[in-house]
Amino acid sequence: MWGISDLHIAYAENRQIVADLRAPSPQDWLIVAGDVAETIANVEWALGLLRERFAEVIWVPGNHELWTTAHDPVRLRGVERYAHLVERCRALGVRTPEDPYLVWTGGGGPATVAPLFTLYDYSFLPPGTRDKAEGLAYAQGTGIVCTDEMMLHPDPYPSREQWCWQRLAFTEQRLAETDPQLPTVLINHYSLVRDPMNVLRYPEFAMWCGTDRTADWHRRFRATVMVYGHLHIPRTTYYDGVRFEEVSVGYPREWRHRSAPPGQLRRILPAVG
Repeated sequence: MWGISDLHIAYAENRQIVADLRAPSPQDWLIVAGDVAETIANVEWALGLLRERFAEVIWVPGNHELWTTAHDPVRLRGVERYAHLVERCRALGVRTPEDPYLVWTGGGGPATVAPLFTLYDYSFLPPGTRDKAEGLAYAQGTGIVCTDEMMLHPDPYPSREQWCWQRLAFTEQRLAETDPQLPTVLINHYSLVRDPMNVLRYPEFAMWCGTDRTADWHRRFRATVMVYGHLHIPRTTYYDGVRFEEVSVGYPREWRHRSAPPGQLRRILPAVG
C-alpha cells in the first residue's frame, strides 16, 4: 500500500508526475490524500489514470477539490460539490470516505483502511489568540490567510466549522463501528493531531489544518499508521507510538529545492524496516 497527496496537477510539472506514476506491483493499492486539483475534470483525469494502474485507489478530499473557482465549469458549492466528487469517483471505481471501508490483507495487514473527511474548525489557533475572530485578525495582519476563505464554501452549512462538526460526528460513528480486533489505517487530508503544525513557517496557517477534536483518534481507533498531506512537508513522525506519514508532492517551487526527486510514492504498509 502506497500513499501520495497534494498532486496539484494544474502545474504542468506535477501533471507529468502523475502521468509517470506506476504501481510497483499489480496488486498494490494507492492512497491519494487530497488536493489533486481544483477542477472536477482534472480530478477525474488524475484519479482515472491512477485507477487503471493500481488494484485499488482510495481518495479523500483536500481543500482544493472543494474550491468553487471561475476556472471550473462545475459551479457546485459545499456539500453538493463534495457529493458530486464522490459520484465521479465511484464511476471511476475509486474509493471515498462515503464508501464501505476496505480491509487490507497484504503485508502488514490485516487492517481496516478508513478514508476520512473531517475539514477544520479553526481550533488550531495562533499562539496568544483566544478564538477564531482573534486568530483570523492575526492572520490578516501577517498576510497569511488561506484561499479557502474565498473559495471553499460550506453550503448549506453557515460556516466551515459547522460543516466540520457534522463530518466529525458522522465519521466518529463510522469508526466506532469498525472491527475492534483490527488495527486501522486512518487517511485524511489533515493531520489528526496538531503536532505537525509546529514546523510551519507561518504558524497562523495552522487554523486551516485540522481540529483538536480528533487529537485522540489515532489511539481510540487503533491506528497503525495515519496518512495525511496538506502541509507540503513530506516526512515520517510518531505520536503516541503511532506512525504519521505526510505524503504530499506540493508545488514545483517547493519540491525543486529538495534533494529527493518529486512524486515518490511513500510506502504505508508494510512498514519500511
